[in-house]
Amino acid sequence: MQQYGTQRPVPPSGSSQGHVHGQPPHPQPHPQAPPPPSHRPGRHDPGQAPPLPPPPPAAPAPPPASAPPASAPTPAPPRRSPDATGHLRLPPGAPVQRADTLGRAAEPVTVEAAHTAAVAVLLIGPAGAGKTTVARHWADTRRVPTAHISLDDVREWVRSGFADPQAGWNEHSEAQYRLARRTCGFAARNFLANGISCILDDAVFPDRPVVGLGGWKRHVGPGLIPVVLLPGLEVVLERNAERTGNRRLSDEEVARIHGRMAGWYGSGLPIIDNSRQDVATTARLLDEAVARSLTSPPAW
Repeated sequence: MQQYGTQRPVPPSGSSQGHVHGQPPHPQPHPQAPPPPSHRPGRHDPGQAPPLPPPPPAAPAPPPASAPPASAPTPAPPRRSPDATGHLRLPPGAPVQRADTLGRAAEPVTVEAAHTAAVAVLLIGPAGAGKTTVARHWADTRRVPTAHISLDDVREWVRSGFADPQAGWNEHSEAQYRLARRTCGFAARNFLANGISCILDDAVFPDRPVVGLGGWKRHVGPGLIPVVLLPGLEVVLERNAERTGNRRLSDEEVARIHGRMAGWYGSGLPIIDNSRQDVATTARLLDEAVARSLTSPPAW
């Protein structure tokens, strides 16, 4: 094998080379003896090949091909807030505030401004008043995104076990009504948080303020604008007769509900008598009522 540089031969065992009689076979060298000139650092014998430079440090061995590359630990998913819905967080508390909560007199709101404002409207009226038809038309014709939320539609999401109020108002129908109202209120808040106005419709009775307006105020906020749609009894009876399914009530029930709705007169809420108005005209009157409520919110 080829050797780099020169090496001294190692004497065989038992050889007399390197010792004197009477002396130990392996004398200890002088502790301060300097190395031979050819072995001093930085110098070499001209007759010998210069020593090779030390090899560069070995690079770290790559990981085995079968070993997966090291990766950072996967962060834990963020905890979802109970008030978060969709991609936006819902406002805390009551998101819909009154127009006069800024501590200054509100400027008059025009019908044009009300038509493009972000609002939440509650359309109240007896069965057959045309609430759903007017609310749907009003939402369809606004210049800003607007949703229509019907309490009756949400109540009828329950299929098996639906507690029909016509079969008698009991604890089951009351519980399903409250659940549907909370669901509508949550939907209204979610729409408003995402920049979409909404109009809800419900037959709210003035003699049950805690269950009626009070419940809607808790679920949507004090900025909810209630408007009463109250045509004459004859018109309500005619419209109810055109209904089908469980939406159609008896004439006695319609008359009783209409009589209770008359209690809204004198309440301070805006009232629209649409006995002789078509749907488009009633929607325009609704815009005027919303503009007045935005300028001077009713106390309710």
